[in-house]
Amino acid sequence: MATKLFVGSLSWNVNEDQLKDFFAGVGTVVSATIITDRETNRSKGFGFVEMSSDDEAKAAIEQLNGKELDGRAITVNEARPREERPRGGGGDFHGHGGGGGGGGFNRDSRRY
Repeated sequence: MATKLFVGSLSWNVNEDQLKDFFAGVGTVVSATIITDRETNRSKGFGFVEMSSDDEAKAAIEQLNGKELDGRAITVNEARPREERPRGGGGDFHGHGGGGGGGGFNRDSRRY
C-alpha cells in the first residue's frame, strides 16, 4: 500500500518533477504534488509525495529529512489525514452564518 509523505520548507522554485526525481533515489514514487496558491498559482512551500510502500516511505523519511533541495533543508514526515474545517466565512460555533443583517424592529424605540 502506498504511503503519503508531507514535504515542507520547499523552495518556491522546486517543481513537481524535481520533487519526484529527488525522492526516486530512495524508492518508487507514485505521485509528487506541490501545493499552490489558488489566486497566484505560486508554490506555498510544501507538498506531498506518495511512495509505493511503507518501507520506502520510512527510508525516505530517514534519508531525506533535513537534506538540501534547491538550497533549502526540507522537512519530510508521514502525512496526517486532513482535518475537516468549516467552509464559508463568518458564523459562530452554533452554526449561524455570518453576513449582513437587515433593518428590523427595534423594541426600544417603539412609540405608542
